[in-house]
Amino acid sequence: MSYLTRSVSELKGVGKTRAMQLSKLGISTVGDLIYYFPRAYEMRGNVRPVIELTADTPSSVILTVGTRVSSARLRSGRTIFKFKAFDDTGAVEVVFFNSPYVKDIFTVGSQFRFYGKFTRMKNQIQLISPKYEPYIDGVPLADYIPVYPLTEGLSSKIIDKLILSVIDEALSNVIDYLPENLRLAHSLPSLTYAIRSAHFPKNSEDLSLALRRLAFDEMLLFGLGIAYQSGRKNNSIGITFAPCSLKPLLDLLPYELTNDQKNAVNDIYKDTVLSPKDSNSPPMSRILVGDVGSGKTVCAIIAMYIAAKSGYQSAMMVPTEILARQHFSDIRKIFDKLGIRVELLLGSTTAKEKKRIYAEVAENKVDVIIGTHSLISDKLEFNSLGLVITDEQHRFGVAQRASLKEKSLPCHMLVMSATPIPRTLALAMYGDLDVSRIVEMPKGRMKVDTFVVDSNYRQRLNDFIKKQVALGGQVYVVCPAIESKDEENDRKIITPISISYPFENAETLPMKNAVEHTNDLRSALPELRIECLHGKMKAGDKDRIMNDFAEAKIDVLVSTTVIEVGVNVPNACVMIIENADRFGLASLHQLRGRVGRGRRKSYCVLVSDSDNEKSRSRLEVMRTTSDGYEIAERDLLLRGPGDFFSLNSNDNFRQSGGFSFKFAKLCDDTNLFETAFSEAKRIILSDPTLSRAENLLLREKLGDLISRTSSTIS
Repeated sequence: MSYLTRSVSELKGVGKTRAMQLSKLGISTVGDLIYYFPRAYEMRGNVRPVIELTADTPSSVILTVGTRVSSARLRSGRTIFKFKAFDDTGAVEVVFFNSPYVKDIFTVGSQFRFYGKFTRMKNQIQLISPKYEPYIDGVPLADYIPVYPLTEGLSSKIIDKLILSVIDEALSNVIDYLPENLRLAHSLPSLTYAIRSAHFPKNSEDLSLALRRLAFDEMLLFGLGIAYQSGRKNNSIGITFAPCSLKPLLDLLPYELTNDQKNAVNDIYKDTVLSPKDSNSPPMSRILVGDVGSGKTVCAIIAMYIAAKSGYQSAMMVPTEILARQHFSDIRKIFDKLGIRVELLLGSTTAKEKKRIYAEVAENKVDVIIGTHSLISDKLEFNSLGLVITDEQHRFGVAQRASLKEKSLPCHMLVMSATPIPRTLALAMYGDLDVSRIVEMPKGRMKVDTFVVDSNYRQRLNDFIKKQVALGGQVYVVCPAIESKDEENDRKIITPISISYPFENAETLPMKNAVEHTNDLRSALPELRIECLHGKMKAGDKDRIMNDFAEAKIDVLVSTTVIEVGVNVPNACVMIIENADRFGLASLHQLRGRVGRGRRKSYCVLVSDSDNEKSRSRLEVMRTTSDGYEIAERDLLLRGPGDFFSLNSNDNFRQSGGFSFKFAKLCDDTNLFETAFSEAKRIILSDPTLSRAENLLLREKLGDLISRTSSTIS
């Protein structure tokens, strides 16, 4: 038995309770332990003198204890312990709560490296509940201190100590699965070096190299998985749709298609009508990517029309009932005039109605069915399913898409996404799909003016809301949290910002939460109809509120990002996003796309008190740019690929737990991403089964990952 498979319960200091705590983190073996990487790093090596300390910014300082620890009982029942400490440039008051042991630790004259946030109380600099390490001149302390994801009863120090106790023997058992020529070609360190340095980095260069290697591995394995699975698609020949004129349908549309829409339709026509007929090609697997309101749905309608004219049924799956109802209403208005029958199937559909729909779909009396996850039901059997469409694809995992498509393997598949994605990432995220992009917006779509303000504009903002409602418009207000406790939870989750600066760096500004902000707005604007919408509400309540907003029964809708994927409300003309610095550019752009969909002049107001340079740069991109793809490219440069991974966390073979991104989320090197994915494609093209000697270890690693999704390499 390899040392890596040894149970952690056999390690010194790990009893039954500690083993159970580790198990909650997914750590059962020594191998699990050394692959349990930090979620962040505290940069304690950048020691600053007291005179240069900045309030509310995490800093390190070396101080000499100057006074004995004193204590006092507070009215709250807590006991405060404090003492003075100093360096050559000034003094600090160090404060702890309910920590009597500090009296034995901090003796007068002893030196410590303290790390924490400094505050100013009147003329006194305070350091409250800092982290600390004894400082001995000539004995170096680590610059970067790892911070691990934790569970109750475990601290980062405990995990750090356990890893340190096994790291040498464990790494002697680690085999590097990356082909040596590939590793050297891209100047990547060995796997053992990367693992050790991820846990115990000596300096920033050491850490950067380690994270770069681990990020490359993640992206390469992901790329291999996509390329491998794409090569194992079912060998069925796609259904051939009959050539048909689109004129009857196009004549019913109140607008002319944009060039991008025409190109997308041509792609669909080629995949479903021309290619299967000419070359016995596999079914269409295409993703249609375009901004909110760019006209993706009409392309889907045309695809369903082609299928219906060929005698085949279409199924369209969307993430919410309210969006399904809107699609059903819009599509039926067109198809009723063309003799194409459309049905709606929802979770809330009555049992009697479901039974009728199941029967009529099975008897081929229904041409198009629109619904939510209810379409996956085993009770729904198609007579001649030819086309499957999923809208807002990032809300569905690949398993859900596959469940619907498996109702007819030769059927074509079209998925739609309103998240503009840089071409580089599109290749990776949708490596198993052909990509059609819609960049050009339909004629008449109004530009949304965007402004960035701080909370000092609150009164003017409320006046602006009142004015727009008086003119007949409606307003969205989006908050990053649901209620105040969500803010507390959010502050506990601090992640590294990049490979270059991978230490803790979280904004500590108060967050607006939807529940409290709704009450604040009701007090400030009592004459307006204001409602709150968030993800913890019952589905029926959410649908009722969104319907009321769509029917102009609500003036101001305060919400979380649950409205990012929502119904079309042409009357909504103002989007206010609180704590806008908390959102990625992709989310901000999608939220802004909720307004400007009618004839009213529309506005987006980004509210932020952040003075973080990176946050301000992102908001400036939003203020000056309206092109979704340019924003996506800028976001990629500013934040790295992690934001897009988060948006699409259910996609591809990660969905079933077989793959998750840790280091790729931290990677700000887009060239590395391209390189890893290109190498993956090259390897699979030259060695489809990874059977060559240099690829056998990669095959084993990939097989382990894919086996978690009930697949094997054969």
